[in-house]
Amino acid sequence: MDVALLLISALGSLALGVLLSTTVLRKALEKKSFRILQEAEEKAEVLKKEKILQAKEKFLQLKSDHDKVVQEKNNNILKNENRLKQKETTLNQKSEELQRKQNELNVLRENLTNQLDIVSKRQAELDKMHKSRIEKLEVISSLTAVEAKEQLIETMKDEAKAEAINIVKDIVEEAKLTANMDAKKIVIETIQRTAAEHAVENTVSVFNLENDEVKGRIIGREGRNIRTLESLTGIEIIIDDSPDAIILSGFDPIRREIARQSLQKLVTDGRIHPARIEEVVAKTKKQIEQEIIEIGKRTCIDLGILNLHHELIRLVGKMKYRSSYGQNLLQHSKEVANLCATMAAELGLNPKIAKRAGLLHDIGKVADNEAELPHAILGMKLAEKFKEKPEVCNAIGAHHDEVEMETLIAPIVQVCDAISGARPGARREIVDAYINRLNNLEELAQAYPGVVKTYAIQAGRELRVIVGADKVTDNEANQLAFDISKKIQSEMTYPGQIKVTVIRETRAVSYAK
Repeated sequence: MDVALLLISALGSLALGVLLSTTVLRKALEKKSFRILQEAEEKAEVLKKEKILQAKEKFLQLKSDHDKVVQEKNNNILKNENRLKQKETTLNQKSEELQRKQNELNVLRENLTNQLDIVSKRQAELDKMHKSRIEKLEVISSLTAVEAKEQLIETMKDEAKAEAINIVKDIVEEAKLTANMDAKKIVIETIQRTAAEHAVENTVSVFNLENDEVKGRIIGREGRNIRTLESLTGIEIIIDDSPDAIILSGFDPIRREIARQSLQKLVTDGRIHPARIEEVVAKTKKQIEQEIIEIGKRTCIDLGILNLHHELIRLVGKMKYRSSYGQNLLQHSKEVANLCATMAAELGLNPKIAKRAGLLHDIGKVADNEAELPHAILGMKLAEKFKEKPEVCNAIGAHHDEVEMETLIAPIVQVCDAISGARPGARREIVDAYINRLNNLEELAQAYPGVVKTYAIQAGRELRVIVGADKVTDNEANQLAFDISKKIQSEMTYPGQIKVTVIRETRAVSYAK
């Protein structure tokens, strides 16, 4: 019983403790929840205030941007309004100016109308006066107006024709003077800028010997050695009393050179008999042929001429052993080539083509097949055969006027050929014959009436004729120059051309004492 009571008492105490702890716990929880709720409310209030501030800032930013856009639009509107006002002002000014000009134009139109009326009245009066004067003139001159007009027209025609003739004459004279001056300048510059050596060759060559004993060995038994040498080379070998010398005679320089070199080898070797002569002559011919090709190549290289056919190169080298009027043909052709290049450059043409044509212009003189054709035509055919350019072929064929000139290169080659061949000293001419030719030239012109003095100058390239001004008129002077040139052309022989200049001048002389 006591135990039960104790148990019940313990259980009651326990229940009371539990109840008390539960009450304390509830109060703690209520207090904590109240604190949490209060903190939450405070945070919510702070967050609310922050959001409100952010919203206000955003609103203020948007308002500021809007105000800026509105301000810009207002500024643009103001600018457009000002521009429109300026345009309106300008238009008003222009309208006023236009109105003012219109008023001035109306005034001018009225004045012009009045002046036209006045002019028409005056014109009518002038017509009446002109008609009355014409009638008076017709009565005085016994001519109608039509007849007087015809006479006036004829007089004016004659005056205009005479004036036109004088103008044409002045223009022609000026053109001739300018052309001659330019041509002389180009020719002189071309000659001065080109220099070439001239080699004069004869139809004989002299072969020197160490002693006269060799002559007998060259002749051989019963002359068989010399006959063999002559038959193989085509050269006449003259052995006479000339001391230590043998003369080789022949018109072909290549044959003479073959004979000379063969003799040199035979004399040096000492074995001289027909078999040996045949062997040496054959070798010498091959050697000369090779030398000719080398000379042609070297010439082309020196002149800067490229892509020339090998056969033409051989013919160029062959020119070294050919002479024309005592002038070495290769030297003449090289000089013509350089002259052509210089002159073509002065005239603005292609100097390479001109140089090529100048080198090949006399190629027909050394052709292997001596056809019955002029050397210019033969050279042109050779150039065409070996595919030279048409202007080069035409220049070769036309440099002696056998064919018509088709390009400007042709007259250049012709002129340069004359310059090279006719220059004093280029081709051999006996001094006496040269002096006689100049004397005959002067005497030929002296025979004409009115001629006072004659002078042959520039080595006979120009004849100056001085005539009396009181005996020969200007027109007669022109005719005299033509007659003298024709007479020189028909009666005299000369290289190149001769210029005839007739000088007519009037001098007034007075002395102060």
